[in-house]
Amino acid sequence: MTTEVRASHILVKTEKEAQDLYDEIKNGKDFADAAAEVSLCPSGSVGGDLGFFGRGMMVKPFEDAAFSMEVGELSKPVQTQFGWHLIYLTDKK
Repeated sequence: MTTEVRASHILVKTEKEAQDLYDEIKNGKDFADAAAEVSLCPSGSVGGDLGFFGRGMMVKPFEDAAFSMEVGELSKPVQTQFGWHLIYLTDKK
């Protein structure tokens, strides 16, 4: 059973921004570059990397999405009280 995941994310204000970024990344834009350019989270300066985290450490919609993903997968836009996220899962343990 997965107890921790490692993810990177990009945080933006609107669903449209998140969807546009999703399309750009799916079409070849580098996730870390996009995070550095536009993410509203301080993690953008490190390509959006949040490190490893377990259940109960992130807000529920973000956690539910991250724990349901496969390594190397990019999420569709996920809404939380902070805004809209794109999540890129980089590892599980």
